[in-house]
Amino acid sequence: MTDTITKTLRDSTGARWFVLILVSLCMLIAYTFMEVLSPLQTLIQSTYGWSGSEWGIVTGAQGYLNVFAFMLIFAGIVLDKMGIKFTAVSSGLVMILGAIIKYWAFAGDFAIGTEILGIDSRVFISAAGFAVFCVGAEGAGITVSRIIVKWFKGKEMALAMGTEMALARLGSFIALFFAPRIADAFDIPTSVLVGAIALCIGLILFIVYTVMDTKLDKQLEETAIEEDPFKISDLKLIITSRGFWYIAILCLLFYSAVFPFYKFSSGLMVNKFGVDPSTAGDIPSILPFGTILLTPLFGYVYDKIGKGATIMIIGAGLLVIVHTIFYIPSLTETWTAIFAVVLLGIAFSLVPSAMWPSVPKIIPDKQLGSAYALIFYIQNIGLMLIPILLGVVLDRTNPGVNEKTEAAISNFRAEGIPASDIAGKVQELRMTGEIPMFDYSSTWLIFVGLTIAAVIFGFMLKAEDKRKGYGLEMPNIEK
Repeated sequence: MTDTITKTLRDSTGARWFVLILVSLCMLIAYTFMEVLSPLQTLIQSTYGWSGSEWGIVTGAQGYLNVFAFMLIFAGIVLDKMGIKFTAVSSGLVMILGAIIKYWAFAGDFAIGTEILGIDSRVFISAAGFAVFCVGAEGAGITVSRIIVKWFKGKEMALAMGTEMALARLGSFIALFFAPRIADAFDIPTSVLVGAIALCIGLILFIVYTVMDTKLDKQLEETAIEEDPFKISDLKLIITSRGFWYIAILCLLFYSAVFPFYKFSSGLMVNKFGVDPSTAGDIPSILPFGTILLTPLFGYVYDKIGKGATIMIIGAGLLVIVHTIFYIPSLTETWTAIFAVVLLGIAFSLVPSAMWPSVPKIIPDKQLGSAYALIFYIQNIGLMLIPILLGVVLDRTNPGVNEKTEAAISNFRAEGIPASDIAGKVQELRMTGEIPMFDYSSTWLIFVGLTIAAVIFGFMLKAEDKRKGYGLEMPNIEK
């Protein structure tokens, strides 16, 4: 039996880690585009006059098609039925399509006041492009998770998933750090265009992976190592598992307290901590550095020692502390923001490093694509609704700020001031007090509530593991 197994590519350390690098770079590029607008919140609001609610509509678009059109569930079923190669390449193509639409939203010439379905035209098209992109990005995410399980199960699976997530976080840093600088040197559309071009490179990497996957499949056929075919009725096994629901809801709560932070953090840095809008993404961009090092480390710990459920609880607990720091109105020193982001990086390393490798311990291999898709679907409900809620709360707890900002923008346009200079002019009025700063304290209470609930579900998952014996507290590497 051992001699048969060693004939497959996945038994080669070099081959499986080469595969990991390929797909991890694809996700790095996807996450770069995912966050390309995040550090530009203040710049976009000041340039185009978007309200907090309109910003929430665009940033919440991640779930419009994935949730309401059930595209994520469909992607999971397609993955289990059609296979990894088809889903990987099609996801790459969809991401590029969405990126092109989003670029058009900012590069297109839209008259002031034009609307689509009652929504500002630029806001509507930007949200539509982001929604399409996220169909591809989330499809790529579940596909990459399935790829890692295929190539690393029984080996360094948590370390591999941690490494993939670390590189994805590096993509977030690239966006947070470079997007405002590109926008400052050129303009906002150029920042989006650079991200779209990078996605084309990601598609090429997916195509290279399919060559490796084809070779492995041929070896598995030759050695008669096959999995039972997937059936739609297999979905019942997933939805009737209490452990699955605990980990899915924990994922929903945790990621809803992290990714929307990216979307609103630049505004928080400018309005609460007094950071210049042109460098508003710098402090949040610190976050990925900790995850790049720590996510693989915690994955290695899970592989060798176990304690997966405990790791998730600790990470969720740290997130409570992080958002409490951001919430407290009296904490406005820059160093407190830096400290909180560093702590957020640790939390963001702990939970995913244990959560994603735990799913195969609860759900059999042949349903994994659908299981990951359902978790991503549930996660996307939060990633869609929470930004919208945050935007609405921000507007309602800061009456008059949007109106004064829009009036100032109209005056500057009437004076013939270039659009690239309007954001700086608006910020000058904020610094002098003519336009009030946004107060984010009420908005941040939402994050605090989400993190507390995440801790509770972490303990529920650990208790369920003890009852059912999933092995979440056991090492991943088979001896």
